[in-house]
Amino acid sequence: MKTFQLNAEPRTDLGKKAAKALRKENKIPVVLNGGKLVELKDGKYEGTLLPGEKVVPIGRDGKAIITTDLVVNAADVRKLIYTPEIFVIDLNVNGQVKKAVLKDIQFHAVSDAIMHIDLLEVYEDKPVVVEVPVHVEGHAVGVKAGGKLYLSMKKVKVRGLYSKMPETIMLNVSELQIGQAIKVRDLHFDDFELVSAKDLVITGVKATRASANAAATEEGEEAAE
Repeated sequence: MKTFQLNAEPRTDLGKKAAKALRKENKIPVVLNGGKLVELKDGKYEGTLLPGEKVVPIGRDGKAIITTDLVVNAADVRKLIYTPEIFVIDLNVNGQVKKAVLKDIQFHAVSDAIMHIDLLEVYEDKPVVVEVPVHVEGHAVGVKAGGKLYLSMKKVKVRGLYSKMPETIMLNVSELQIGQAIKVRDLHFDDFELVSAKDLVITGVKATRASANAAATEEGEEAAE
């Protein structure tokens, strides 16, 4: 994956009012998830937290993860969000750089303005799930016969080490006949796996009126012979 440089600052003033004030300044609240796993004693964390960090308990076995509340400039994330490409983010917080990927974005229901961003911290040895764009190449046999190529999934969910993640999933459709399709279960890779539902159709060739008429004509000619 390509690398995206992003500067962020710790966010210590939380709540809806504070978030609204940030957005008026063209800034966006961000949460960095997937931080290190820590132990709680009597429900409390005895370590030291940096500005913006908080402890989130998981399960009932005394474990928790550290997440970080941050803020970024809206202008700094436009090329990260409004693009079909995927990136691993070099997230710089007060001189400390962490690797992260985009996890989720919340948009305003009316204006489509970015309201909130969730990032996921990633590690060299820990698999992560991201959505990877799908591209097709080749000229399908079915299209030459009058069919129409369609793309049902513009992205698929991929699980693997971030260093092994492809920038795109490239599918060759040259051999597809009318009525044939490529499903998630048809694809296999050495360095990563697709975790979208196996029966989902990614791309295929469907019949058109022209191809149906051509087929009917051909059948009629064969019957006449």
